[in-house]
Amino acid sequence: MSTVKKSLTPFGQQLKHRTVVENDEFAAFARRIIRAHGRRVATGDVEALRDLVALSTNLDDAIGDAVIGLRAFGYSWAEIGQRLGITRQAAQQRWGGQQ
Repeated sequence: MSTVKKSLTPFGQQLKHRTVVENDEFAAFARRIIRAHGRRVATGDVEALRDLVALSTNLDDAIGDAVIGLRAFGYSWAEIGQRLGITRQAAQQRWGGQQ
């Protein structure tokens, strides 16, 4: 039986600073999968090389979606830029046109 965590549901009032739920573990899992895919290609699966490279496009799209979502959630360009180690202007220049 599955249980839905209230912190993961989109209903109700959204607060700007929500409790982080499983993000560190999820990111670590994603990194392991990508590294494993690279190792698989390295063992001779040349056909999978194109798929591995395509992941970079998927990752860029996901970052854009995340930034747009954070902006809609109320985060400023300065807050986003700070987390990325770039200026607010650089963040806005890179992702501002996607909104």
